Amino acid sequence: MNTGLDIELSFNNLLQGIGVPPEISHILWLPLPMLLVLSVALIGVLVTVWLERKISAAAQQRIGPEYAGALGILQPMADGLKLLVKEDIIPAKADNLLFTVGPVLVLVPVILSWLIIPFGQNLLISNVGIGIFLWIALSSIQPIGLLMSGYASNNKYSLLGGLRAAAQSISYEIPLALAVLAIVMMSNSLSTIDIVNQQNTVGFFSWNIWRQPIGFLIFWICALAECERLPFDLPEAEEELVAGYQTEYAGMKFALFYLGSYINLVLSSLLVSILYLGGWGFPIPIEWLTNILGETANAPVVQIITASIGIVMTVFKTFLLVFLAILLRWTTPRVRIDQLLDLGWKFLLPIALVNLLFTAALKLAFPIAFGG
Repeated sequence: MNTGLDIELSFNNLLQGIGVPPEISHILWLPLPMLLVLSVALIGVLVTVWLERKISAAAQQRIGPEYAGALGILQPMADGLKLLVKEDIIPAKADNLLFTVGPVLVLVPVILSWLIIPFGQNLLISNVGIGIFLWIALSSIQPIGLLMSGYASNNKYSLLGGLRAAAQSISYEIPLALAVLAIVMMSNSLSTIDIVNQQNTVGFFSWNIWRQPIGFLIFWICALAECERLPFDLPEAEEELVAGYQTEYAGMKFALFYLGSYINLVLSSLLVSILYLGGWGFPIPIEWLTNILGETANAPVVQIITASIGIVMTVFKTFLLVFLAILLRWTTPRVRIDQLLDLGWKFLLPIALVNLLFTAALKLAFPIAFGG
């Protein structure tokens, strides 16, 4: 099997080659993963915000941003700069500590979840054995930040918005976890690397979307609800609750909510591509490439080509899903809160349970096709 590129090993070997001791090279490596994660996440947000504006404009037959840079590509940076320099207002009777910690609790778990995202066999920050459930555990922290923000604002609209946001997040986490459990059952692993490898045995037809079409739909719907995207953006519904838990926030504290929402959207799209669309896998088996080049799978040229293809395929699948999410925002009506909770508890939860049991039955009946 092609083991791909190991970034940490290559970095350490490079520094040690110029005389840096192994201990120092390891210390120098430690901050780089988080800087890399932050950079990738922020670039993903800038691209997604620009796509949101341009796609919504196209859907409504408008031009969209075009003056801030070529095709308006600098508009997201202008938005960020505006939020950065705006006055940070804290209501007089708000709880200052909780008011400040709330947005941080919403954003930090989302950024930490990027540590388990693989762009290639070794192109990830941390290959922990329980990577996919580490993400679920981190995402479960978010409702605490939402409740904290709504309560600390000392505003009834913010409190109602925080309660509804937390209820929505908790309602859709359970069917989402059950959909992930079906994938884990087929892959016999909680590692994102193993889940992708299990899908890339025969190319396109071994992707999990063909074996888990119901699970794919459940996961995608729950991911949209977790990201508070239309038709599930009730926590931020201006017509009903002013701006939900964000009502009293301004400046950079509001920007943290905004940033967390878009980072979460890109992260959720990445996870869908990893769990159901083969991750970095190319639709054509990589063995065909090695036969054409006449090289072994571990040859440096093959490793570089496969690593590059892996990054391109992961990003392509991710932004295809981001495009779909943006299109859904501008073409679907918002649901009511009772419809939203009924969909989660009365519809998606039972279907996710049946899908899990059905997957277990198929695993026993057809072990070759379902990871027995």
